[in-house]
Amino acid sequence: MSEEKVNMADQLDETNEVLQDTEQAQENAAETAETTVEDKLEAAEQEITRLNDQLLRLRAEFDNYRKRTLKEKAELILNGGEKVMSSLLPVLDDLDRAMENIDKSDNVETLKEGVDLIISKLTKVLNGQGLQKMDVIGQAFDTDFHEAIALVPVTEESQKNQIIDCVTSGYILNEKVIRHAKVVVGQ
Repeated sequence: MSEEKVNMADQLDETNEVLQDTEQAQENAAETAETTVEDKLEAAEQEITRLNDQLLRLRAEFDNYRKRTLKEKAELILNGGEKVMSSLLPVLDDLDRAMENIDKSDNVETLKEGVDLIISKLTKVLNGQGLQKMDVIGQAFDTDFHEAIALVPVTEESQKNQIIDCVTSGYILNEKVIRHAKVVVGQ
């Protein structure tokens, strides 16, 4: 029996060792799981901090972009006509010279030629800026381009709804009507 007791004692010792090993393994597993969760939490907090920083930088960048575009737009509105005005200055100079010479000249034909040249130069400058005068006489009346100020009876059927006369010229700037032609339409 003593052998049996020794065997039982050995088995009991082995069982105790297994239990201790199991408890130790469970404690280690719990610590490892706790460490893993803490690591994941810390990594997530770092990612949140990084993303918040990135968001703040993007907001600041967008705000600067918005302010810059508003400033550029204001400058464009303020100085937008500079090119047109610069191109009109030579025409203004010609008009000034014409006014200086109007009293000095008795020749009406010369004055008329000078005014015609100035008108031609002005037309060329305006055409260069994209302005086109509408050619409307004989065209069909179209409310997109014309404003009828009078209707006149016509004898020929082909003249009905046609523009007979133009009282005020119409203009198109870069394919957009900026002034409708005021016309007399046949009825």
